[in-house]
Amino acid sequence: MPELPEMENYKNLLKEKIANHLITDVQINREKSININPDLFKKTVQHQRIIDIKRRGKHLLFQLQNEQRLLLHLMLGGWMFFGTESEKPKRTIQVRLSFGQNHLYFIGLRLGYLHLYSQTQIEKKLSDLGPEPFDPEFTVNEFLKRIGAKHGRLKTTLLDQSFIAGIGNCYSAEICFQAGIKPTKDIDDINDGDRSKLYNSMKNILQEGIKNGGYMDNPLFQEDMLTGGFNNRCQVYDREGQLCNRCGSTIVTEVISSRKTFYCPNCQK
Repeated sequence: MPELPEMENYKNLLKEKIANHLITDVQINREKSININPDLFKKTVQHQRIIDIKRRGKHLLFQLQNEQRLLLHLMLGGWMFFGTESEKPKRTIQVRLSFGQNHLYFIGLRLGYLHLYSQTQIEKKLSDLGPEPFDPEFTVNEFLKRIGAKHGRLKTTLLDQSFIAGIGNCYSAEICFQAGIKPTKDIDDINDGDRSKLYNSMKNILQEGIKNGGYMDNPLFQEDMLTGGFNNRCQVYDREGQLCNRCGSTIVTEVISSRKTFYCPNCQK
């Protein structure tokens, strides 16, 4: 599932491709991927210019010229591709936004969605999300305050979007590894020093993920050499049974909150 770095990467690359460009056509192949009548959706979106693209947590927001917003959440299995009809992948397309000869294809939106909202509706929809990790006001002291009010396992807390927006299964594992803390540990048993390590690791790992294009390896466009670059940099995520690059021990996995959790039993205490 795309997390903060993947969506930030999409945002940055799409700004270069479609910002200030006109949506010339809209194609809806799966009505469940949108939230209103397809004809109304098309009437509202078509012939509108993309004014800006922003990210909030794991969501992208496409701001239209008419002040409406397209809210995208890719969820599990969702991704995008930008290019011509001849370049598109041989996959089922749920929604297509056209920009002349180039198109933005939304793929794998079985659980994900592309919804149309006003700014007021967007604010209400996203009101439960926690702070952005890179918000200047989200200091280490604010992190310590928020985590001090939490209980239960660390992994579950990091996945809680009302605690911090944008962290999912992959980056929670990598954050815990860099901090040297088991994701299975109870928050009440983590001292303030290690909690501060978690905060710094969160910043470092998410920045590295963005810099290297995230871990999802489907390119956004044909010449895209950035997207997916973090995949080979993962230290524990999806590496069950492989050797730890730090100490040589075997990476193990446990299931926490119905999610596979990867860690090194030697490096992470």
